Amino acid sequence: MRPLLVCLALAALLAASGSGRSRRATTSAAAPGDFDYYLLALSWAPDFCDRPNVQKDPRECGPGRRLGFVVHGLWPQQANGGHPSQCAAARPVARDIVQRTLALIPSESLIQHEWRDHGTCSGLSTAAYFDTVRRAFDSIVIPAEYKQPGQRIDASPREIEAKFAAANPKLKNSLRVACSGGELSEVRVCLGKDLSAHACSTHDTECPASRITMQPVQ
Repeated sequence: MRPLLVCLALAALLAASGSGRSRRATTSAAAPGDFDYYLLALSWAPDFCDRPNVQKDPRECGPGRRLGFVVHGLWPQQANGGHPSQCAAARPVARDIVQRTLALIPSESLIQHEWRDHGTCSGLSTAAYFDTVRRAFDSIVIPAEYKQPGQRIDASPREIEAKFAAANPKLKNSLRVACSGGELSEVRVCLGKDLSAHACSTHDTECPASRITMQPVQ
């Protein structure tokens, strides 16, 4: 009986450790508009384009594009850590909306993905959702030193957050930095449904690295 008890205990532990994933799966069936705040994810294009084995769109990573922060997504979030996704059937984003949005999200496939996985949970029409993406991005002031850096930047996640907070004082408690492989991947901004500053929840994790790099634009 002891092996059976051990197996049952391990199964219980695995179920508990996967509670975050289960909660995400559960909230995937949330009704459109049933969320607490948005998370605007601003990807640092030079570091994304520097990574091997990722799908790179020439609109973002082509020679001479010189892109810095671009929009990865505007994601409906729940205060309990849930991440609603695919809340309704999604038709392809219309060509005119795609063309307008490429200046923010420089990848047509990513635009389609963001609408299918996240936009359908906003409770907005396709046009209204991507207009909200634009207004959210336009509301953020990018610190001057992060607009077109010609050399690699070495900084701590807290320093990057502080620069953004100085440029956007109302966002002091609404910022998170995400990293990967010692490089900046995203600056994430928590915003209310009306796009005002919103405190991030404890479920919005921070980059654990003490120092990270930002590749120069190219």
